[in-house]
Amino acid sequence: MTVAFFSGKRRRAAAALGAVSAGLLVLSACDKPTPLATVTVGTDSVHTEATCYNDGKAIKESLIQACLNKKADNVVKVSMDDKVRFGVDPEIADHGWTLFIGGQQAEQEPYKKSYRTIPGNAFFSSQTGETTNKAQVSIVETNGKKLVGIWHFQLEKDS
Repeated sequence: MTVAFFSGKRRRAAAALGAVSAGLLVLSACDKPTPLATVTVGTDSVHTEATCYNDGKAIKESLIQACLNKKADNVVKVSMDDKVRFGVDPEIADHGWTLFIGGQQAEQEPYKKSYRTIPGNAFFSSQTGETTNKAQVSIVETNGKKLVGIWHFQLEKDS
């Protein structure tokens, strides 16, 4: 009788070990979340994970333009006199980040702090001087001259 008891105990132990192993295998297949970028206007905040991110390594050159051209999922309403606050995770700030507006680089030098404020009216004029009602703003993490991550937000003029 004790032999049957140990046999059942061993079976339960083997089943538990198998379940733990399967659980670890499933967890190892999960994607690690990307760092977050946030846009805040007044009391409204929107945050997102990266549209394109290669776990902190450079994005392939062949993918960069397609990543910059992807449409933003997150819309933020902005009045001309609002202050638009951008925030990034510290690991993004460590490398440096810059803003792109409409897929075009808006700044020459990467910013190395995790938070900054820009007036809302800066986003609603085109290069020809005409006003626009919306602008796609991308936060682009850089590492030297390489692009590491891209986050998109759609800013829409709130009338």
